[in-house]
Amino acid sequence: MPQMTYELQVRQQMTLTPRLQQSVKLLQMSTLDFSREVVEAIANNPFLEEQEDASGSATPDALAGKAAPAGVLDAHAPEGLDHADEASAMKLRSDGADGADAAVTADAPAPQYLESGAPDGGTGYSGDYPTSRGAGPADTDVGQWARETTTLQDALESNLCSYQLSERDRCLVQFIIEAIDDDGYLRVPPTELAGPEQFSPPPSAEEWEVALRLVQQAGKPGIAARSLSECLALQLKALPADTPGVDLALAIAQDHLDRLGRSDYAGLARLLGVKPEEAQEAGLLIRKLDPRPGASYTAIDPSCYVVPDVVVRKVGKLWVAFTNTDAVPQARLNNLYAQLFRETRYSDRGPMAQALQEARWLMRSLEQRSSTIQRVAQAIVARQQTFFDYGEIALRPMMLSEIAEELGMHESTVSRATSNKYLASPRGVYEFKHFFSRELATRSGGTCSAVAVRALIQEMIEAEDPREPLSDVMLASKLEREGVIVARRTVSKYRAQIKYPPAELRRAP
Repeated sequence: MPQMTYELQVRQQMTLTPRLQQSVKLLQMSTLDFSREVVEAIANNPFLEEQEDASGSATPDALAGKAAPAGVLDAHAPEGLDHADEASAMKLRSDGADGADAAVTADAPAPQYLESGAPDGGTGYSGDYPTSRGAGPADTDVGQWARETTTLQDALESNLCSYQLSERDRCLVQFIIEAIDDDGYLRVPPTELAGPEQFSPPPSAEEWEVALRLVQQAGKPGIAARSLSECLALQLKALPADTPGVDLALAIAQDHLDRLGRSDYAGLARLLGVKPEEAQEAGLLIRKLDPRPGASYTAIDPSCYVVPDVVVRKVGKLWVAFTNTDAVPQARLNNLYAQLFRETRYSDRGPMAQALQEARWLMRSLEQRSSTIQRVAQAIVARQQTFFDYGEIALRPMMLSEIAEELGMHESTVSRATSNKYLASPRGVYEFKHFFSRELATRSGGTCSAVAVRALIQEMIEAEDPREPLSDVMLASKLEREGVIVARRTVSKYRAQIKYPPAELRRAP
């Protein structure tokens, strides 16, 4: 009989508590996902309610009365800050803090609805545009502001309404219209759009070709093309016949686009038996055409807009980060329900007690998330003051570990606090990750950021002679003369990142 043995082992293991798991989950969420999570929690938990009157606003007028985050002006104030600016900034901080505390505890008065059904005795219909709702909370319904847009399919169907088509032809046309992508191209062969069982008898290739020509005539020139060559050819055929170089441009678009992409006008002239000047004229005509004719119809989804978590403004001589409290719903604990629950004497209080505990955990997690994002944002802004003054070229190299060490956080926490988070500034809206860039060596022994090098490359390309564009080797040499040591392959990578083609493709005719 085998003998059983027992062995004791000691090991360390870290386990996240449910509360810590919730905090980590909320911290790494984007603003959109976080808003959905808060709205769902308010809907499902009876002890939570939405705070109708937000404690602040991200607009510049409202931010003028908000406070600088505590410790920001003291910890990062430059030596040259005079007493007048410091005093005014401190007053701004104290006034804003008092105003924010007052806004948290005060509830907005509800609008008074009269018999007409409109606030303050106004009319019941305000037209097609959103209007002010009086003293009530601001309406944040995106549908109220989003205007109706005409899609490419709608435009084609509308234009084809005047065509006298049989039921069979109209079905073929409808199949083609629905298959056109956002760029205006028909990427699928027409004969594969419908199965043989959907038509009796099955449509022939000639029928599909006729339906395709109808769709191409109904839209702007180039719509429903099956390739770039066909798209450009359709647009050239729509030009007046006396347009200079149109026939030669049509020949180039149909058979020699690869040479045109390389700006090989000498080779085009030899192949087509024309002068190089004529080939250049035809090439310029093709370059003026639209390679994506359907893009003008593409509807913009209102949900794709970025809502900044932080707004950066200048206070005195410093750039300061303010939390955008309007970015997410403001939740709060319903003290009345909590008090009534504490006074009950029912034996079955388990589910309600758990709901109250979860509500308190969520409120603490929301506060901790907001505080963490605010601290990380201000640490970034404090280190990148020159960026907000001078732009990309003044961006300093910075690592996540630097922010983590300064704030006494773990690097993973800083990474979660910067993922899918955005800040708005007078220079635009940027993701937090944009400010973290590796350092590159300079001839003087200092460092500069990769973003600053990309900005330098962009400036050099924009200032170059279009007839003699700068190659990557020449760009690397110019950067070296500026004191930045960068290899040629690194220049090629950075040039591609800022969406500039190689020198041979940037050469003007």
